Amino acid sequence: MHGLLGNPEGWFDAASALADSGYRAIVPYLHIQQMPRSQANIQGIVDFVRSFTKFLDLDQIILCGNSLGGQVAIRYTTDCPGTVVALLLSGSSGIFETEVGTTTFRRHDRDYIRLKAARTFYSPKMVTDELVERIYDIATNRSSALRTIWAARSSMRDLIIDELDDLDMPTLIIWGTEDQITPPEVAHIFHELLSNSELHFIEKCGHAPMMEHPDVFNKLMLEFLNCKISKITAPV
Repeated sequence: MHGLLGNPEGWFDAASALADSGYRAIVPYLHIQQMPRSQANIQGIVDFVRSFTKFLDLDQIILCGNSLGGQVAIRYTTDCPGTVVALLLSGSSGIFETEVGTTTFRRHDRDYIRLKAARTFYSPKMVTDELVERIYDIATNRSSALRTIWAARSSMRDLIIDELDDLDMPTLIIWGTEDQITPPEVAHIFHELLSNSELHFIEKCGHAPMMEHPDVFNKLMLEFLNCKISKITAPV
């Protein structure tokens, strides 16, 4: 699951690697910017994911989440005990994020948007014109921008740190050493509180390791799954 301003494409490399290894990989679009106001929050997104998994008749799943997607994955796990057999968290929110909602966002300024987007990655090459335009379209659409703000505020309020002690499923934590949004100390807190977790850092990597270093990310992911989890394959 992607983050607040992310989209499914960020997980396509990981999904392809999973499919090539015989796993069934599903990458949902969380459509945060199109949700009704009452649902543009963490619980509303969790409820959407629950309806999605129910529609697909998924009762035993491995949840992977980056940024806000990781926070949603943890809240889903606590809301639906017994259905999540493993977790993969990367740059997950829900404990601490830097500067979220604390500064004025100049939404009509593409240069400013590019500067803010650059904080997501270690390599400037990741901040493409396409990415800037996608964020610009969200920022300059009043309806989309408001829903983004509501979801961001909900993420700051609906912290999941108190629930982590209760989760004992295998959990893989993959983090960028240069993550400026959820710094490395956040990864250490997740690792300390999740009793059955393993933590890996990727060097020269920011907030979205599955995008910035897909080969390293996928290797860690597949090694973890092959060791810990029986394969969940697509139906014949």
